[in-house]
Amino acid sequence: MTSEELRTKVEKALDEIRPFLQSDGGDISLVSIVNDTQVKVRLEGACVGCSVNQMTLKSGVEMTIKKHAPQIEQVINVN
Repeated sequence: MTSEELRTKVEKALDEIRPFLQSDGGDISLVSIVNDTQVKVRLEGACVGCSVNQMTLKSGVEMTIKKHAPQIEQVINVN
């Protein structure tokens, strides 16, 4: 899979989870993909100060991204 195909798959995964985040006043954007194994995202809006954002990141965002792109090993939130 090319880097561009991987980016498309990750964006598709984010599009899948974005409505759930937006319904709570938050959002998410893709910052970068490192070595085709690590995704850096930025939680936005209400997600920034949310006390459960790390749980959302791991159980929601990371799981959804790995479903679309199994080679991704880690999802990290950057500020």
